Amino acid sequence: MSQSTAPGNDARDPQDPHSHRTVLLRGGDVHSPADPFATAMVVERGHVAWVGSEGAADAFADGVDDVVHLEGALVTPAFTDAHVHTTATGLALTGLDLSGARSLDDALAAVRQHAAARPHDTVLLGHGWDAARWPGGRPPTRAELDEATGGRPLYLSRIDVHSAVATTALLDLVPGITGRAGFRPDAPLTGDAHHGVRAAALAAVTPRQRTEAQRAALRRAASLGIGSVHECAGPEISDEDDFTGLLRLAAEEPGPRVIGYWAEQGQEGVERARQLGALGAAGDLFVDGALGSHTACLHEPYADAAHTGTAHLDSAAVAAHVVACTEAGLQAGFHAIGDAAVTSVVDGMRQAAEKLGLARVRAARHRVEHAEMLTPETIAGFAEFGLTASVQPAFDALWGGEDGMYAQRLGAERARTLNPYAALLRAGVPLAFGSDSPVTPLDPWGTVRAAAFHRTPGHRVSVRAAFTAHTRGGWRAVGRDDAGVLVPGAPADYAVWRTSDLVVQTPDDRVARWSTDPRSGTPGLPDLSPGAELPVCLRTVVGGRTVHVGPDE
Repeated sequence: MSQSTAPGNDARDPQDPHSHRTVLLRGGDVHSPADPFATAMVVERGHVAWVGSEGAADAFADGVDDVVHLEGALVTPAFTDAHVHTTATGLALTGLDLSGARSLDDALAAVRQHAAARPHDTVLLGHGWDAARWPGGRPPTRAELDEATGGRPLYLSRIDVHSAVATTALLDLVPGITGRAGFRPDAPLTGDAHHGVRAAALAAVTPRQRTEAQRAALRRAASLGIGSVHECAGPEISDEDDFTGLLRLAAEEPGPRVIGYWAEQGQEGVERARQLGALGAAGDLFVDGALGSHTACLHEPYADAAHTGTAHLDSAAVAAHVVACTEAGLQAGFHAIGDAAVTSVVDGMRQAAEKLGLARVRAARHRVEHAEMLTPETIAGFAEFGLTASVQPAFDALWGGEDGMYAQRLGAERARTLNPYAALLRAGVPLAFGSDSPVTPLDPWGTVRAAAFHRTPGHRVSVRAAFTAHTRGGWRAVGRDDAGVLVPGAPADYAVWRTSDLVVQTPDDRVARWSTDPRSGTPGLPDLSPGAELPVCLRTVVGGRTVHVGPDE
């Protein structure tokens, strides 16, 4: 890919919206519903001005400030990751990452090495352990962690971030920790005990460390063609300074857009969300926990535990929050994973609709995060109340299958019902894809692949539908129907990719899974078959401004 500047013009960044330069991209493939055969695009004042063919592009060549020669590269809308914890993502990028540990011994060795390498850290931070994938299935004990750290404070969150292990020195920093719900002397911390220990650990992170972590996370997102992230914050996840600092950083520095949600309940939460600049009192407002930590709330007991998980909000609390948000003109949203938790959300929505009217509830575009254990009845409820399902296909890739964590927790039969994306789309439920990073990594093309090649074949969707959920779907989830697609008038948020031949892939085994026939009139996308090489991001542009240029550029 190369770039030329018209004679007499300076060499300012051609994508900088403050320069008001007009840019022609040509000689590639432009993924646009406006023209399935488009090879060129004009960007002006931060918006798409024209999309069309190479021949027609000649008419623009003399009237633009800059020409980008794509040399066969693919241009798509930038991705939107609809569920991110930005600071935690950055801390995972810069701290101890245990997601690759293959055993308890591996994890403890990594803790020892990390502690030795950071002798001056007040609290050691790590993330990503998953004992369900280790031989023996046992998490580290407190005594083992005390030994590995030399008695220093350490916080290690499980991969789902709904439980953690900690050293004695960190527990000692939390007054009354042994009396909090979710505390067990030598088992992972959950519930209120986990929230208290996490708050103590994060309080040791300096403002400078926090900003560095946020900047690292946003740079990683931009390098992957992500143009927007939805930050899911709240008092049980981070703090107000973290949230407002992130919004300020995103406003001041080139990078992905950050749309903030603040998950605090009721009228007080609504007012706080408004004061903090959040789009809604939504995101991770916990109705339940997570399957891996046995805290997702189920109708029937776990297959490997004699209980049904933890309920944090009932339908009446859901209804009260939806009413408060709707009347304030803000989005409501809930974290709900287990089938009982999802039922509570749908029942609460119904109660709110009975009070406010169905039309008002639907118009507010409330959302549900994760929504893994759905039934035909709750899917119908999502459609009825206009709920957006903000979901993470990488969860299925990581935990699905006959031998995965879902099957361990629920049994194979119940596990096969999880994450039914095809059924949601058939019912008309809007999907917005995300990562829940750092639970799973920022990986947009991998996310699209995970949905298209779901471990349960009946839940698969086409690559095109999955791609739409990860681009336009994220914009629709924040109430914008005019973005996330490359058509005239849309924001110029796009990414340029080096990739193989473009194809049209379907999830249906009864027909050809892919086609390169241009007569279909459907814009092609990269071949995402398992094992195929994923596209490489050459450039990411947000609002017409370049926020990432790959090393090959």
